[in-house]
Amino acid sequence: MSEETVDAKGTAPASEALPGENAAPSEAEVKQGPEAQLQQSGIPKQHLRKTRVGEVVSSKMDKTIIVAVVRRVPHAKFGKIVKRTKKLYAHDEQNKCAVGDLVRVEETQPLSRLKRWRLVEVLRS
Repeated sequence: MSEETVDAKGTAPASEALPGENAAPSEAEVKQGPEAQLQQSGIPKQHLRKTRVGEVVSSKMDKTIIVAVVRRVPHAKFGKIVKRTKKLYAHDEQNKCAVGDLVRVEETQPLSRLKRWRLVEVLRS
């Protein structure tokens, strides 16, 4: 580029820019905003929720089960692997779970004071 084609800001007009240099994006590139990127990733929002696998320890309540989820974590000081159990209250719409079932639960909006999970599937009866 010659010095005459550069404007006061030190850049050349877009019409004189070379193909590899800071050219303006085409209309197809402009239309592909964040929405297009979300669609291209192929991950629906529903799959961004946490899921846990655990054993049903109680099914006495109506449409509610209690699932015990066991994690294996290293001890903070000694490093030995120890088990940590957390009880989750999950929504079971059809009351199809029984004590001892292995189930998958998924995070959801608060359904009651303690229920924050819902039953996705029964893995083993």
